[in-house]
Amino acid sequence: MKLIVKVFPEITIKSRPVRKRFIKQLAKNIRTVLRDLDPALVVDGVWDNLEVETRVEDPRILHEMTERLSCMPGIAHFLQVDQYPLGDMDDIYEKCKLHFGDALPGKIFSVRCKRAGHHDFSSMDVEKYVGSKLRRECNAAGISLKAPEVEVRIEIRDQRLFVIHSQHDSIGGYPLGSLEQTLVLMSGGFDSTVAAYQIMRRGLMSHFCFFNLGGRAHELGVMEVAHFLWKKYGSSQRVLFVSVPFEEVLGEILGKVDNSHMGVVLKRMMLRAATNIADRLEIDALVTGEAISQVSSQTLPNLSVIDCVTEKLVLRPLIASHKQDIIDQADQIGTGDFARHMPEYCGVISVNPKTAAKRHRVEHEEKEFDMAVLERALENARLVPIDRVIEELGQDVQVEEVRQALAGQVVIDIRHPDEAQDRPLELAGIEVQTLPFFALNSRFKELDDTRQYLLYCDKGVMSRLHAHHLLSEGHANVRVYRPS
Repeated sequence: MKLIVKVFPEITIKSRPVRKRFIKQLAKNIRTVLRDLDPALVVDGVWDNLEVETRVEDPRILHEMTERLSCMPGIAHFLQVDQYPLGDMDDIYEKCKLHFGDALPGKIFSVRCKRAGHHDFSSMDVEKYVGSKLRRECNAAGISLKAPEVEVRIEIRDQRLFVIHSQHDSIGGYPLGSLEQTLVLMSGGFDSTVAAYQIMRRGLMSHFCFFNLGGRAHELGVMEVAHFLWKKYGSSQRVLFVSVPFEEVLGEILGKVDNSHMGVVLKRMMLRAATNIADRLEIDALVTGEAISQVSSQTLPNLSVIDCVTEKLVLRPLIASHKQDIIDQADQIGTGDFARHMPEYCGVISVNPKTAAKRHRVEHEEKEFDMAVLERALENARLVPIDRVIEELGQDVQVEEVRQALAGQVVIDIRHPDEAQDRPLELAGIEVQTLPFFALNSRFKELDDTRQYLLYCDKGVMSRLHAHHLLSEGHANVRVYRPS
């Protein structure tokens, strides 16, 4: 299979050195993301596109390649093509007939040609010649440039002819690794995940920072959605997941800060901590999912007071977005279901929260706060590479595992729906239910508690973590299914 990758249009207007650097980075990213599917993959760069060639023929692997490229920053779209040496007009016609001849009888069609290089014919010459001959020789119903039923697309580059089979859109933006880094404050909800996606799509490499207010289930949920975002949209780069234990910080706020100012003070403490971590990682910008006046702490006066504690640039990609638009985009990028089933921990519920907090009053409230508590939280922060974050969390978790499912037991496939659909789990004589890991904790209580349930995932890490959590919640009928 050969693909022609069209780069993000804004790259093409850059100066020659910048454009060359961006395209070189994109080629490197493509190799990184696809090399586990084809170690012999070839990526060649030219001025305004890249050519990707693989000798892999397995349809499942080829489909996975197109899925990954469809989610890669830096790519506008890519074309699946067949390549031939450029011949004369009759040869171009023969190649088009070879690929489209069977689809044309009785159909309205068009011929589209793009051309680059020096030739003694124009693109329109090709379209007219090939179109008229295809209509005559293939019994087509007619030609329409406005509403064709079949579109015959070709590209000519110097002495090469490309017959285009399909076009796949990607997400645009600049290649990850070509711009600066950011630190995204993640809660795992709709807002923070969409904000992270928008920053990654633009081409900014994003590390993830989570402030744990007191729940292992919430931490696991945020790790899962952060890992999902990285795996789907950013796996060309290695980034970190930072977890900061904020339980003691929250307790200090609850005990020493006026109720109406708790939300603003908590956000200021988070920004202070995030600034410290960003300094360690040499990052100049923080990212949050705040939108104007969505909640009381997100009014313009409160955001201004919150930002006073940091010299870092605070990026808020969703600042003027409507909530429903954010939810719709979360569903589009695949984080919506994560957010809907995210375990919540709301330790700060202000009574009559201030919507226009004054800086001097907030600073007065913070005078009683013991900053040593914040320092301890930062000392205990865990920085883990995102590709190892779930495995590391599950290292010390011990849960009974079984190698074989017995009659009467139910195996629950907790893999992501895409994985479960691509490679369905089928066990002879055993009931298999599909319940994604992000919905497991909230929906497990709906299951028949007289049955025995075996959790299954590919590596056993996710199933072990969720089984451990369910056991700690009092569900004794859970084990892990690890077939040999």
